[in-house]
Amino acid sequence: MTGYEPIENASIDELRALQLERMKQTLAHSYANVGHYKRAFDAAGVHPDDLTSLEDLAKFPFLVKDDLRDNYPFDMFAVPRTDVVRVHASSGTTGKPTVVGYTQGDIDTWSTVVARSIYAAGGRSGDMTHVAYGYGLFTGGLGAHYGAEKLGCTVVPMGGGQTAKQVQLITDFKPRIILVTPSYCLNLIDEMETQGLDPRATSLEIGIFGAEPWSDGLREEIEARLNIDAVDIYGLSEVIGPGVAQECVETKDGLTVWEDHFYPEIINPETGEVLPDGEFGELVFTSLTKVAMPVIRYRTRDLTRILPGTARTMRRIERISGRSDDMLIVRGVNVFPSQVEAQIMEVDGLSPHFQLVLTNEGNMTDMAIEVEPDPGWSGDKDTIAAELKAKVKDLIGVTASVAIADLETIPRSQGKAQRVVDNRS
Repeated sequence: MTGYEPIENASIDELRALQLERMKQTLAHSYANVGHYKRAFDAAGVHPDDLTSLEDLAKFPFLVKDDLRDNYPFDMFAVPRTDVVRVHASSGTTGKPTVVGYTQGDIDTWSTVVARSIYAAGGRSGDMTHVAYGYGLFTGGLGAHYGAEKLGCTVVPMGGGQTAKQVQLITDFKPRIILVTPSYCLNLIDEMETQGLDPRATSLEIGIFGAEPWSDGLREEIEARLNIDAVDIYGLSEVIGPGVAQECVETKDGLTVWEDHFYPEIINPETGEVLPDGEFGELVFTSLTKVAMPVIRYRTRDLTRILPGTARTMRRIERISGRSDDMLIVRGVNVFPSQVEAQIMEVDGLSPHFQLVLTNEGNMTDMAIEVEPDPGWSGDKDTIAAELKAKVKDLIGVTASVAIADLETIPRSQGKAQRVVDNRS
C-alpha cells in the first residue's frame, strides 16, 4: 500500500459500513452548523437521526446551485470563517460565483484523493509532473499541484497559456506526467509539430485530462499523436475539486469514484427518483469527509451512470455524456446563457434578444455573442460590442466575440437551449 490507494482490500460490506458512519457524521455536522441544511431538513420533515441505512439518504432534500448562490458568500460554511484556510470559486448562473471553503484537513483530504488519482493513472513518487491547468480561483491547478506533491512528484506549476513556453519546458524538463485539458493538449501537440519536434518522442508517458468533456475518439487521437496513456479525471469545486473520481490506467473503462470520501447517486433529473446502478441519469454527490463546507445530495447536472468496480473495489461512473441544464464549457470555463444575459442587461442600448454561437477554432471552442440593440438605439456598434466583450471577460472569464445584429433577426427563444447554436464539428 502506498498510502494513496483506496481501501481496495476492504470488502463491499466494510466499505458500505464506513460510508454509513461517515454519512451520519456529515448530516449531523451540517444540520448543527449550517442554517440552510437545518431549514431544508426541517421543511422536508427529516432529521439526521433518520439515517439508519444508505438508502435513507433519499429522504433528504437535494442541494442545488441556487442554494449556494442564495447563501453567498460564506453562509454554507459549517465552521467559523477563521478555520477556513482557503476559498475557491467557480462560475455561477449569475454574476456571483459559487464559493467553496476548505479547512486544513479538507486540503489534506483533497491532496490525498488527487494523489490517489495520479497513482491510479500510473504516476509514482519522483515523477516529473507538468501542471497546465489554470491556477487561482479555479480548483484545477492547485488541486493537481497539491496532489502531485503529496504523492512525491516534482511539480512544474506552469498553468495555462504561453504554449511555446509550455513546449520548451516539456522538452527541457522532461516530465513523465501532464495534467491538462484535452483541447489544450492538442494545441501543445500542434505547437510541437510547428517547432519541428516529434510529439511521440517527448518524455511524456501519462496524460490526466479533465475540466471539459472529451470523447474516446479524442483519447485515441491524443494517444496516437503523443504516444501516451490518456486517462480521465473528474471533479467539481462544489464537491471538492478534481479528484472525486479517476480513470485507472490498466482498464480505461470509466472513472472510479473514491467512495470512502464521496457517495454517488444517480437520479431521474425530472422526478428526482433514485435510480439503480446501471441506469442512466443525473449524478448526485454527498461528501463524507469535508468539514468546512459539506455537500449533501448535490445535484451536479452531469449525466452518466454508475457501474461496478473493475480495477478497484469502488464503483465507477461512465465518462460524462452531457448536462441536464444549459451549462456550456468554453475552454475549461463554465458558462451559462443566463450569465451572458445578465451582462447584456448591464449595457445600455442592448436588448435581451441574443444567441450564443459555438465554433471550433483549431482544437479549442470559441463563443460568439450575437445580440440585438434596443429599438430606437442609434449609437456606435463597435463601442457597445466592446463594452459587452469586456464585461463578459471580466465577470465570466471567457473571451467572446460580440456582433450587434439587426433588429428582429435573432430567433425568439422559447427556452434556454434555443439560445445556443452549436456549430462545432
